[in-house]
Amino acid sequence: METMPEVLFVCVHNAGRSQMAAALLDHHAQGRIAVRSAGSAPADTINPAVREVMAEIGLDISKEFPKRLHDDAVRAADVVITMGCGDACPIYPGKRYLDWELTDPAGKSPEEIRPIRDEIDTRVRTLLGELLEASGDTAPTRAS
Repeated sequence: METMPEVLFVCVHNAGRSQMAAALLDHHAQGRIAVRSAGSAPADTINPAVREVMAEIGLDISKEFPKRLHDDAVRAADVVITMGCGDACPIYPGKRYLDWELTDPAGKSPEEIRPIRDEIDTRVRTLLGELLEASGDTAPTRAS
């Protein structure tokens, strides 16, 4: 029995970039990819401007919250994507690690965050295509 690929997005506070990436991948994957996000030093809440720019594209992340990075989440993931958390993420053999250099949305306005969101969306769509191709899944993904 084949297992569903799992992706873990990690940033420092798990309040912006990793939350956007997880919501976007979950949306586009339509249940074909298990998605998690976590932070090496999680904030208390998700950045309100991040929630706002995600709502603009129809993704409600208001029920999400920053989560602490745990070793078991890294072990479970097939792909671990770091976003500015440096060496805080443990490295295990057999995992695919990517480091996405993206501007931190902390303290930025919605106008400044939209391009970050859009860059994450582009990267997420590329990753999804790679994961689905590798798993032999050829069903179309959501266009929106």
